[in-house]
Amino acid sequence: MAAIRKVIIDAGHGGQEPGAVYNGRMEKNDTLQLAFDVGNALERRGISVEYTRVNDVYDSPYEKAAMANASDGDLFLSLHRNSMPVPGTASGVESLVYEKTGPAGMFGRNIGEALEAIGWVNLGVKERPGLVVLKNTKIPAVLVEVGFINNERDNEFLDENMAATADAIADGVLRTFEELDGKNTPQTESPGLYVVQTGVYRLRRNAEAEVQQLRELGAPAYMVAQNGLFYVRAGAFRELDHAVRMEQSLRRLGYSTVILRT
Repeated sequence: MAAIRKVIIDAGHGGQEPGAVYNGRMEKNDTLQLAFDVGNALERRGISVEYTRVNDVYDSPYEKAAMANASDGDLFLSLHRNSMPVPGTASGVESLVYEKTGPAGMFGRNIGEALEAIGWVNLGVKERPGLVVLKNTKIPAVLVEVGFINNERDNEFLDENMAATADAIADGVLRTFEELDGKNTPQTESPGLYVVQTGVYRLRRNAEAEVQQLRELGAPAYMVAQNGLFYVRAGAFRELDHAVRMEQSLRRLGYSTVILRT
């Protein structure tokens, strides 16, 4: 079985450093909430996560880069909110990287495209070689600016689509791992999860087609290859109730499902 992938998630700012502030809303609070939601979305996909912070504390960018370098993580994801001098004059998401070429650029593009697919304006990938968390981190790193905190429409969209935003970022991470492996890599599953299985195929392309169909329906679908067969899963959950709800939703759409325990 392949080693489980790990992502280091950094909730930007914290403690005495609130980040951008608008009408009492603080960047450090938004990033921490989103970090947990992204972490949960990644764990449902069988990807391990580690956080630079889990409460309202401050660590310098140098310390955060050191945390990533001391870990056994594969990717570093730093979450932030953007801001402009004049409120309401900019909107959208952008991915900042040390350089656009190589794995980091691909990582940033994948996240931006996934966020665009759910309705965010995608401002693209931009090079910021002077940012410490990008320059000093040894693993591929991206800093995602998730909307402008001083744009009411961006705040409203984030609040109404927090879970979808987290899932989109997780999909961008998953796609990056697949591309780094040079193929649509079957996802390794963590033990102790309840998985919703929708099909078993002998041909990879048939399984991939169903994964794409399920993702278009909003399910966190992925594929697992074992013993020459390709298993399509519509999510992996730590709580049985969550798996049951997903199964019921898919059965109403005509899918034949079964819940398995990893």
